[in-house]
This record gives sequence, C-alpha cells and structure tokens, in this order.
Amino acid sequence: MSDHIVKAYDEDLANLKTMLAQMGGLAEDHLAKAIDALSKRDTKLADVVIAQDEKIDALELQLEERAILTIAKRQPMARDLREIMVAIRVASDLERIGDLAKNIAKRTHAINEQLPRKLAAGLTRMGRLSLEELKDVLDAYTTTDDNKALDVWRNDGELDALYNSIFRELLTYMMEDPRMIGPCTHLLFGAKNFERIGDHATNIAENIYYLVHGQPLREERPKRDTTSTTAFDSMNER
Repeated sequence: MSDHIVKAYDEDLANLKTMLAQMGGLAEDHLAKAIDALSKRDTKLADVVIAQDEKIDALELQLEERAILTIAKRQPMARDLREIMVAIRVASDLERIGDLAKNIAKRTHAINEQLPRKLAAGLTRMGRLSLEELKDVLDAYTTTDDNKALDVWRNDGELDALYNSIFRELLTYMMEDPRMIGPCTHLLFGAKNFERIGDHATNIAENIYYLVHGQPLREERPKRDTTSTTAFDSMNER
C-alpha cells in the first residue's frame, strides 16, 4: 500500500484491511469449529458457531459503510479504487463463508446415526481442505501475493473431486438402506457447503489477481464438480 499526501487516506485503507483481517479470522474459526462439531456430533459446539455468525455479518456491514464513506471523501482512482472495491468483494465472500459454516454446524443437530468410517473420514478431509484453501487465500490477500492466490485457484479442483466421490458414496448408501436417506441427505448438503466454501475462496483469489494486475483473470476457472451430470441409475450396478 503506497503512502498518500493525506495521511488519513492511508489510515482509511489500513482500517479496511484490519476489518477484513478480523472477518477472515472469524470465518476461519467458525469453519474449524463447524468441522469439529460435525465430525464429533458436538451440538454444543455447533450452537456456538450458529450464534456467532452475527459477528461476521455485522463486520461486513461496517466495512461496506466505511468503504463507501472513503470513496465519497477521497474519490480514489486506479489502484486505490481497486483496493476498496476488492475489500468489499472479499468481505462479501467471507460473509457467505460464515453462513456456510453456520449451515454445516446446523447439520450436526440432524445427524444422530453413526456414520460409516470411510464416509466420516471423507467429510472431515473435505472440511480440512476447504479450511486450508481459506487460510491460504487470506494469507495471499494479506501479503498481496497473486502467485499464492493462483495456487489456491488452481488447486480447488481437488476439493471438487472429493465432493464428487462423497456424493456418489452417499447416493449408494441411500439406495442400499432407506434408513440412511435422512442423515445422508443432510450430509449431502454439508458436503455441498464445503464445496461452495472452496468456490468463495477462488473468488477471493481472483480478486487478489485483479487487485495486483488491474484486470480480471482471463483463464477459465478449473472445475471438477460433475455431480450435476451424475446418472442415478448407474449407481444400481454396484
């Protein structure tokens, strides 16, 4: 961040980054707790995540108000304007990640049955991958490291591939045992939430690239989520 003639301008931009750092820290913490709550069926921990989501929502509103006020007062151009616009976009993605972590935590209340070990391990791994993506992309934003951001962007396919695998496993369990339909449906939503968190992490990565280069990333986003074209009937052949 370059120095400006008006010192208060630098302070305004620094305050936006500080608020984003707070949001990022909360999002990481909520996601980590949601993963633990789901894997351990810890409803008390899940309730903590659900109750604390309002903190991220409040911070997003404060950041938007501060950003709009800064634009009105300073009339920024070029890199300075991108800095503010990217802050607003990243805050929106972090707010959505907080919502998704809350949704994951809510599933804890609906799942009482003991899950097969393979399935439980896959969901936990998916959660850890989404958390790792979030941490890495927030580090990239803090250091304005577009190369690290691109690494997150390119590696999101691993999370998609794991989601595909879990999706097929869950469908198989539901078809083989109707009693599993309820818990597996909740787990499908939970797995999709993890996959969506990865998508929001790649959104942040794209905004870091835009901040550094002044133009959007032109490459097609790598996606390996094939669940929308999965043929249900083929599952019966297993």
